Amino acid sequence: MAWCVEKNALLELMRKAQLRSVRGYKRPCFKVGMPATTAPNRLQREFKVALPDQVWVTDITHIRTHEGWLYLAVVIDLYFWAVVVWSMKAIMATELVLDALMMAVWRRRPKNPVMIHSDQGSQFGSDEFNRWCKDNQLVPSMSRRGNCWGNAVAESFFNSLKKERVKRRIYVSRQEAKSDVFDYIEGFYNRVRRHSHLDQLSPLAFEQLRTRS
Repeated sequence: MAWCVEKNALLELMRKAQLRSVRGYKRPCFKVGMPATTAPNRLQREFKVALPDQVWVTDITHIRTHEGWLYLAVVIDLYFWAVVVWSMKAIMATELVLDALMMAVWRRRPKNPVMIHSDQGSQFGSDEFNRWCKDNQLVPSMSRRGNCWGNAVAESFFNSLKKERVKRRIYVSRQEAKSDVFDYIEGFYNRVRRHSHLDQLSPLAFEQLRTRS
C-alpha cells in the first residue's frame, strides 16, 4: 500500500524518528585531460517533450565493487523518463556510451533525428562520439560546464539509484553490481516507481497509457 505524505510532514516524522536520508559515496578521482569539444545547449533545460524519441539524455556514474569501479551509462527518454537502455563496463571510455546509444537506436528505431543531451564529459565530446551521432541521426546537445541542473533528469535517476538501491554498498564483484542495477532498472524504476511529473505513474505505465489514448 502506498501513502502520500506532504514533504515537510515527512521531514518532521524523519526528524522525530532520528532518520536521515542515504547519500552516495565519494567520487573516484580522474586525471584532467583536454577539454571536450562542446556542442550547443539545444535542450536549454526543457525537460518536458511532446513525443517519444524526440530527446534522449545520457550520462555516466560509478558504482564501487571490491574488484574496482563499475561505470554505468544510461539513455533516458524525456517523454516518459524511462531508462531506455544502459551499458556497464570496468572502464569509463567512449565505448561505454556508444554501446548504450547503439542499443537505444536498435531498440527504439526512431524515424526522425533525436536530440541527445549530455554534460561536457570527454566521452561525449570525442570525435568518435560525434561521428557516430552524425551517422545515426543523433543531434548532440551539451549543458554548460559546471551546471549540474543542465542534465537534471539523468542526475535525478542516478540519485534515486544510489539512495534506493546502492546505499553506499560495496559490491563483492562487478557482476553482482550489474545484476543488482539490472534488477533496479527493469524490475523497479521503469515498471513500478511512480513519478509526480508522470501523474503518479511509472514510466512504462505512462507510455502505455499515452500510446492507447
